[in-house]
Amino acid sequence: MKVLVGLSGGVDSAIAAYLLKKDGYEVSGGFMRNWDALANNDYLGNPTINEPQCPQEKDYWDAVEVSKKLGIPLLRADFVKEYWDHVFSFFLSEYEKGRTPNPDVFCNKYIKFDSFYEFAKSQGFEKIAMGHYARLGKDKEGNPRLFKAADKNKDQTYFLCQISKEQVASCLFPLGDIDKGEVRRLAHELDLTSVMDKKDSTGVCFIGERHFKEFLQNYMPAKPGKVVLMPQNREIGTHAGVYFYTIGQHKDLGIGGVKGEGEGGYFVYKKDVKNNILYVVQPKDRELLSSTSCRISHLNLQGELPHNDIEVGVKFRYRQPDQPCILHVEEDGNATLEYSFHPVEAVTPGQIAAIYLGDMLLGGGIIEETYRGKQRTDI
Repeated sequence: MKVLVGLSGGVDSAIAAYLLKKDGYEVSGGFMRNWDALANNDYLGNPTINEPQCPQEKDYWDAVEVSKKLGIPLLRADFVKEYWDHVFSFFLSEYEKGRTPNPDVFCNKYIKFDSFYEFAKSQGFEKIAMGHYARLGKDKEGNPRLFKAADKNKDQTYFLCQISKEQVASCLFPLGDIDKGEVRRLAHELDLTSVMDKKDSTGVCFIGERHFKEFLQNYMPAKPGKVVLMPQNREIGTHAGVYFYTIGQHKDLGIGGVKGEGEGGYFVYKKDVKNNILYVVQPKDRELLSSTSCRISHLNLQGELPHNDIEVGVKFRYRQPDQPCILHVEEDGNATLEYSFHPVEAVTPGQIAAIYLGDMLLGGGIIEETYRGKQRTDI
């Protein structure tokens, strides 16, 4: 079987390619270029803008070295326009609404498992493969499904909850049954010098590390406004712009002119985009950050829609332990999640809810609204 591996210039995808070749697949690498800093006006907050070689080109040449060591061809594909149209534009529009999106999830949905797969098919490949930590298995009916990786600390199924069942069936996940330590060991054994000790990528998917507040100002002007302490409803200082904060954020708030600094600092409680007001609470009032249920949109289930309410586990943030919930799918295709045992803190509109049945990924959706009892908490 001919397989095109998304070769990123990192250690995980390199070992994914090696394992597939070892198992007898006809393997090629495919490097994706999805971001052009100059064309996309990525200047502010970009720590590498003045370097002679951009990070994406460094990654490409690391991928070239890996492909030479493994003895596989390397193809290169350019999805800069697709990334802007389907991932980054949505990312910006969500921030403009005061929400907090997760671009990695939609990068998987629209780029890695869509544009890249279409490119692979056009080049004669039967399947694609990725260096994600996720296990490919089957449900009781024999349909391909995704399961949490053996390495629970690295499991990345959260970021795959928006891909379709057809996309699941198109892909192989060679790292599902091994841990990160084994990946590094194999890379050293194979003498993959360009990636074996390379640190994991961080920051925005395919863009990289950025000074985030400055980075957003390339596309959204900073607009200082009032900071209001709740539940006292008292103005205590100024913020740099409501777009730049996340519900539940505690560190690096950069609140200026604070009056009566509270013990332990503040947590971001709400954002009023229309009036440019940032609401915060002190640690003693953190219960205001909690909700008991939420509504999700863009519901994507990788199997059949349940006809009745079902008990599920939900991650509202990456690496968060599964939260026991009741999933109720509504007639309009959206859903509600009612938390089973206790309120959950900082469930944030715009972020992702990944839904599980044990270790099997059911799918996920975008958090739209949160509630405490019947009272909506995010307005």
